[in-house]
Amino acid sequence: MITVGIDVGSISAKAAVVRDGELLGSGVILTGYNARNAGEKVFVDLLAKLGLDKDAVDRIVATGCGRSSVDVADKAVTEITCHAAGAHFQDPAVRCVIDIGGQDSKAIAMDATGRVTDFAMNDKCAAGTGRFLEVMARALELDLDGFGEMSLKADRPAAISSLCTVFAESEVISLIARGERRENIIAGIHESIGSRVVAMAGRVGLTEPVMMTGGVAKNIGVVRALEKKSGKPIRVSANAQVNGAIGAALIAVCHS
Repeated sequence: MITVGIDVGSISAKAAVVRDGELLGSGVILTGYNARNAGEKVFVDLLAKLGLDKDAVDRIVATGCGRSSVDVADKAVTEITCHAAGAHFQDPAVRCVIDIGGQDSKAIAMDATGRVTDFAMNDKCAAGTGRFLEVMARALELDLDGFGEMSLKADRPAAISSLCTVFAESEVISLIARGERRENIIAGIHESIGSRVVAMAGRVGLTEPVMMTGGVAKNIGVVRALEKKSGKPIRVSANAQVNGAIGAALIAVCHS
């Protein structure tokens, strides 16, 4: 049986193909301004890459903030459920998932079967999300891809006290004007995110093992900041960014 999960987020659209419990492949593209087109394109591109025909797919489940726009999907499922399913598939030992995406962050507690037992979510403010990091990178005139490694070179993380993206950006600009090292500013930004996300995750209980998913999981600086603020090791899989799509594909099997 072949199933597909399509996760359309605010910044990127992801797709994953699962056949009989095995991940065949995944793909990621930028969402752009048209979520409907992004969901269709990431699906078609991935099938082409894997040499599969649409008719070979038995069922499709969509997730993410743009899930309702995925016309090819048979069903739409909340990303909370999909991220738990994806994390359980990648590492059955995991009991808590921290997902930081483009426009929201969430903490998910789960049992030994991968079932969600509790969750907390920040979808009202950009602070602590990928969008927050984009704004900070723009203020620093840096490529976001290098943020993680640069922050590890900090000797004294700068204090970023504001929880608001707009005010935090003003703080960063002030730090730049005072001649603060970029590495220290970036480390401070990561610690600000770490503090906010760990406080949110504390509401559901940071039960180990903890896994981080979402595109921001590729930023080693944020991962280290989360570990520092939580006092717990954070697991990051190679498929962290497509975790939600993997979970959706797995859920598609159950709803076939």
